[in-house]
Amino acid sequence: MWKDSETELDFLDFDYLIDTVSNIIKDDALLPSTVGVYGDWGSGKSSLINMSIASLKEEKDTESIYFNGWLFEDYEDAKTALLGNILDTIEENRKLNETAKKCIAGLYKSIDKMKLVKKAVRSGTGFLLTGGSNVLADVALSTVIEKAVNSQDGVIKDDWIDKIKAELSNKELREDINAFRENFDMLLKQTKIERLVVFIDELDRCSPDTILDTLEAIRLFLYVGNTVFIIGADERHISYAVQTKFNEIEGYGIDIGKEYLEKIIQYPVRIPRLSASEVELYIALLFMEKELNPDDFEKVIGLVHYKKKENFFDFKLDYGILKEYDSEIADKVKLSLEVAKQLSSVLAGGLNGNPRHCKRFLNSMEMRMNMAKYKGIDLDKRILSKIMMLEYFKPRMFSELVDAEIDIDGSTIELRNFEKGELGKLEKLKNWEEDSWVKNWIDKEPYIGSEDLRPYFYFGRTSLDKQYETGTTELSREAQGVLKNLLAGTQTGLNSAIQNASSVNDYEVALIIEHIFGRIKESTEIVDMQLRALLEWGSKKEGIHVSIIRGLQSIDGSRIKPPHIPRVRSFGKDIGKLSEIDNLLDNWVKENPKLTSFVAAEREG
Repeated sequence: MWKDSETELDFLDFDYLIDTVSNIIKDDALLPSTVGVYGDWGSGKSSLINMSIASLKEEKDTESIYFNGWLFEDYEDAKTALLGNILDTIEENRKLNETAKKCIAGLYKSIDKMKLVKKAVRSGTGFLLTGGSNVLADVALSTVIEKAVNSQDGVIKDDWIDKIKAELSNKELREDINAFRENFDMLLKQTKIERLVVFIDELDRCSPDTILDTLEAIRLFLYVGNTVFIIGADERHISYAVQTKFNEIEGYGIDIGKEYLEKIIQYPVRIPRLSASEVELYIALLFMEKELNPDDFEKVIGLVHYKKKENFFDFKLDYGILKEYDSEIADKVKLSLEVAKQLSSVLAGGLNGNPRHCKRFLNSMEMRMNMAKYKGIDLDKRILSKIMMLEYFKPRMFSELVDAEIDIDGSTIELRNFEKGELGKLEKLKNWEEDSWVKNWIDKEPYIGSEDLRPYFYFGRTSLDKQYETGTTELSREAQGVLKNLLAGTQTGLNSAIQNASSVNDYEVALIIEHIFGRIKESTEIVDMQLRALLEWGSKKEGIHVSIIRGLQSIDGSRIKPPHIPRVRSFGKDIGKLSEIDNLLDNWVKENPKLTSFVAAEREG
């Protein structure tokens, strides 16, 4: 299995991105600067940051600092945590002369003051930093004393009052912000740090307040000298955090989140989604990392880099190239190369070329291989990967395949007929021929209709058990947002879900559909607006039409109300499958005769 975290090894072809970030860091004319490493969740932002840090290890006059904002969520004020982390690192890694020691002592004292101010803010005193680093709004010290220094037992500690009066003087705070900047600039010079590079990771996992605190630390205090901030985040989440803070600002077509980001981030570096060929190489290298000894794997990495320089756009790591380079290595990884090719196009499209999603798919596959091996059963990796594709992207059809009739040898009769093109013999899998994704899946090698698939289904039982549960922990933040909007029961929510549909990959779409139908089955009454939202949203995504029809077929007619009839039939018209929907309505009428007149009226209308 593979660790579900960042790496310093470049399996993602990030060399040109690393070089771009490195050039900004090393260009004195661009400093001080802030770089945004932007990408979707799981796209490799943290890996790119790790690789960039590794590339700076030999730079003696450069101090690199890594800060994970998410680790301090709910534990400490993000702004002072970041500042303290930077000072701690400089103090540990650099020799301090007397001047530097005085600078750092003053800086730590400034941080203590900021913490005190933050405490007052949280107490509701209305502190507000505005206008850059020189303005601090008036502070009602009596309110601060009243709200900020109450101990848990409700008694104000007398010795705190003088301290707060001394520390929270408006004039002194204004001067202290400027002094902080001057001290920090002096500290860099005294410690001979020519470049201070601060890598801030996981910021998009944080709350809006933490995100803004971190950005404020950069904007107000640390934007001095030869400093570079590298921020790894999904820019949509950062923009959203800004909008939540300034949602009271009425603009005329102004995107306040975008405007703010452009002020903070001068150099955006965006990580593209992996193409099918890049996913194939990524999966192949993950497999080879496990199968080869370190020396042989290092040889393969070197070969990949060399061949890419020769022909970047047309390069593919296949058995022939490896065989020519080292036949022994090629023979060891031949099966893995085949599986990587088999999976690449489906995972590139279905998972939006997301490395973390790809790795989770492979980890799930590896776990099943290991469980089977423990039972003395050898699963064919190619067959398992093909079955898991259906399980991931078409869960209802996977369930139907599991329940389909099997022959005496364990093979699935209808699947075998489908592969032979004998579609007239299909019953339980009849609707499969209407789904273009499934037809492409059927045509992909290996052909499995004549295989005994029972062992593969046995070790997929957990997936079957989970199939209709309503948990959403596997969904990304974007997918959770789409699901939340679909369940909101409002036109605004529906419009937002349709607008953001492209940010959700096929695997998450399947989970969203199952979640909503799970809700429908569990609820005492079907929420009309939720059903409408599902149908309108689903009509916009061609690849899920059959899945929604199958979900509708799973609803008992006794739970259907007359207002649902026109919505469902309109869905059938919109997707060009009215005959299937009419068959569905006929079945509902059999289960609920009270619907007869309503269905007839809808057809006549």
